[in-house]
Amino acid sequence: MASVPSSAPAAGPQEAPCTLDRRQGPYGEVVLRQRGGTPEGSGTPAAPAVYEIIANGCFLMDTSDGRSERLLIDAALAALPADREAPAVLIGGLGVGFSLARAAGEPRWGRIAVVEREQAVIDWHRAGPLSAVSADALADPRTETLHTELVAHLCAGAGQDTFDALCLDIDNGPDWTVTEDNNSLYSPTGLAACRDRLTPGGVLAVWSAQPSPDFEQALRNAGFSGVRTEEMPVVRGVPDVVHLARKGA
Repeated sequence: MASVPSSAPAAGPQEAPCTLDRRQGPYGEVVLRQRGGTPEGSGTPAAPAVYEIIANGCFLMDTSDGRSERLLIDAALAALPADREAPAVLIGGLGVGFSLARAAGEPRWGRIAVVEREQAVIDWHRAGPLSAVSADALADPRTETLHTELVAHLCAGAGQDTFDALCLDIDNGPDWTVTEDNNSLYSPTGLAACRDRLTPGGVLAVWSAQPSPDFEQALRNAGFSGVRTEEMPVVRGVPDVVHLARKGA
């Protein structure tokens, strides 16, 4: 059993989670849980609700903070050439919606595509509690939601449908994948597919629950330049990070 990531909330007897939905999908089990607040039918909430997504028993993310998910979008935009007009961004992983909401809240972005392989996660945003985070973003005319597996989608359109930025957050990072299939994203083949999906000068941004010098080197080996890592401190443990790299002009 994997240890709890540094970004997971501290647990206590008073914080026992309430399971709101549990689905078995093609990649295993996904669960939506709530901490605090008040489940439907209860009394007055004592604290704001925090929603968590659990995949195959592993904590993925929750709505308690979101700073590093927002950094994923902000850092990618800041790394683009200043003269890039209405850049297109592909967000890999809808998650709890912070990254999508950040992108939709920034008028400089043009097209916004978000890829999510779990139908359950899409449903929780469209008609569930996570709509509080993403409703406005999903309704934005720039936004397109794609129900598909990220790596397959990247490989299928290599050299055709391109983006100025790829902002990827599909698990806990290159050194700690939630499902085995996600390893392929960080492989030479997966990084080559990312590079081919970028416009010249485009930016790849990858979220991780911990720094990874090995992944930085893998990005360089894949032909990316300007490789660097931005950190976001967390309450305990190592910082969340965003790995950044640029495709050559």
